[in-house]
Amino acid sequence: MPLSQIEIGKRCRIKGVTGDDAVRHRLGALGFVEGMEVEIVAEVGGNFVVGVLGSRVAVDGALAKRILV
Repeated sequence: MPLSQIEIGKRCRIKGVTGDDAVRHRLGALGFVEGMEVEIVAEVGGNFVVGVLGSRVAVDGALAKRILV
């Protein structure tokens, strides 16, 4: 299931990231790697604020669809 379909306030583990190498590398650098626990903090205009590695990261809807949980 894509991260974009998770309810606000819910925690989940990343099962994988889809896309080309550049997309996977960029998301990996932000902490979005397989096995990492993340939390959906908020959704604003189709974009998401995600808690990962003790920080909050803004992710647009298209990237959130590439993060599988």
